[in-house]
Amino acid sequence: MSVARVAALVYYPVKGLSAVPVEQAEIGPRGVIGDRNFMLVDAADGAFQSQRTLPAMAALSASLAGDVIRLTAPGAPDLAVPIRYDGKRRDVSLFKTWFGQAVAQDPAVDEWFSEQLGRPVELVRVTPEHERPGWGVHSGETGFGDAHALMITSLSSLDGLNERMVERGGEPIPMNRFRPNVVVSGWPEPHTEDRVLRMSIGAVEIGYSARAIRCAVPTVDQATGRKSGPEPTRTLASYRREPAYGGGVSFGMKAAVLTGGTVAVGDEILVHDWIPAGTDPAPAAR
Repeated sequence: MSVARVAALVYYPVKGLSAVPVEQAEIGPRGVIGDRNFMLVDAADGAFQSQRTLPAMAALSASLAGDVIRLTAPGAPDLAVPIRYDGKRRDVSLFKTWFGQAVAQDPAVDEWFSEQLGRPVELVRVTPEHERPGWGVHSGETGFGDAHALMITSLSSLDGLNERMVERGGEPIPMNRFRPNVVVSGWPEPHTEDRVLRMSIGAVEIGYSARAIRCAVPTVDQATGRKSGPEPTRTLASYRREPAYGGGVSFGMKAAVLTGGTVAVGDEILVHDWIPAGTDPAPAAR
């Protein structure tokens, strides 16, 4: 097998907003430092908001500079405000299965987001004492990610998917549709990530949690914030159905951080333990 390397590193300061690619990143117990520490919630009930129902979130950008969060959107004034690490709390929820508290941010930010999205929302941040376990073979921890610290995909998996879509008369899509944290090059076989039980990138050790079951977000064009049709879900459904996960379609793997550290684009990836071909221990561990 050819040498596997980190092809891209990405994080998302605000859950559901546009990606921030980086050349180097610190990895902590909850994934890339700064990843999904903020999220938007419904102003009334605190339920998280995502591209599933608000695809326009993809076109909104957040960046962090020290203790300031800066927001940008097409045709809107930029906004930069200090981050509130603690203070006023509010109840929040994710998927109606995790309920906790988060730190409310500046009301000016809430106004800005509500204007862009056309509904009353609020920006919140993890509390200093935030604790939220993941699940799967290696459960790990997570901030406001769906359920795991890291999303890992490979270029070969995307190439295989795009070939199938083109054969069906469709157009290829970029990797950003799948909102990964770590993209791997050098694995010649598509979906090699399905079989990685434990791997390392330098001092960083990563453990397989489960396959990534995809929702409607990959159908959203990440540049425009608009849904672009049934792909890639339609093509994935033709060969990536996962009966053990309720019949959803998968692409990529969700992972836990076993040991943190620094990683960079170009770093070599070493696989220490493989999952036997044709098996997946994650559903039984859920």
